Amino acid sequence: MSDATRRPPAGLDTSVPNVARMNDYFLGGKDNFAADRRAAEEVLAIAPEIRTMAKEGQAFLGRAVRHLVEQGITQFLTIGSGLPTQHNVHQVARSLEPAARVVYVADDPVVLSHSLALLATDPRTAVVRGDVLHPDELLADPELRRLIDLERPVALLITSALQFIPDEDDPFKSVARLRDAVAVGSHLVIAHAVFDTRPEAAGPLVDIYRKVLGRSEDASRTRTQVLRFFDGLELVDPGLVYIRQWRPDNPLAARRPERTWTVAGVARKTDA
Repeated sequence: MSDATRRPPAGLDTSVPNVARMNDYFLGGKDNFAADRRAAEEVLAIAPEIRTMAKEGQAFLGRAVRHLVEQGITQFLTIGSGLPTQHNVHQVARSLEPAARVVYVADDPVVLSHSLALLATDPRTAVVRGDVLHPDELLADPELRRLIDLERPVALLITSALQFIPDEDDPFKSVARLRDAVAVGSHLVIAHAVFDTRPEAAGPLVDIYRKVLGRSEDASRTRTQVLRFFDGLELVDPGLVYIRQWRPDNPLAARRPERTWTVAGVARKTDA
């Protein structure tokens, strides 16, 4: 189906590229428009490994969810979720724990529209409008509270949003607020692109995403800076590592981990 015959949500300007739809393009999806593809190709011209990084991100999310279910977690709050794809959080969690409850949080109209349509008949899964920078409003959402009991351990999954939020917006404070609001035994899962091994790509890529997001600030970070998001929590083994190194299903898959320059970690809340 061409862009001309598709029907985006009312009020959506498809001439403006969008991060979630660009990621859909990187993953080989079809829920994107010409502007998204043009911006994505600009990114790929600088760093063609971005396609692999997007796929590795999905694979890591699946491994992390499986680990969390094994730890007894049955509630999942995924913030900044992208467009629905294969092996979504609720599908992975339910494959191991049929009673698992999942809430997806997004602020993009296309993501919300697709997710709501996909999950309309699923009573144990919800989609709510929100973002990581407004934690109190998010946690007060009645649909979220219908499924998520904050008195019991919950998994907070933030695997794409933080890398686009500059320090000026103080995402560290917002993540800390979420950390403080959940019960002991809860876990925080973060994935974040870093430029430790690709410093030459930082400037050109930041420029593209600044234009896409309509921002002037630089949101790029190093591994050391990303580590701050886990303050007050206990990182589980193997810590904050390149995404291929986080409990790979096949040890051979962890070779040349710096080729996919996203770091990822899972941490547990041990104190109230």
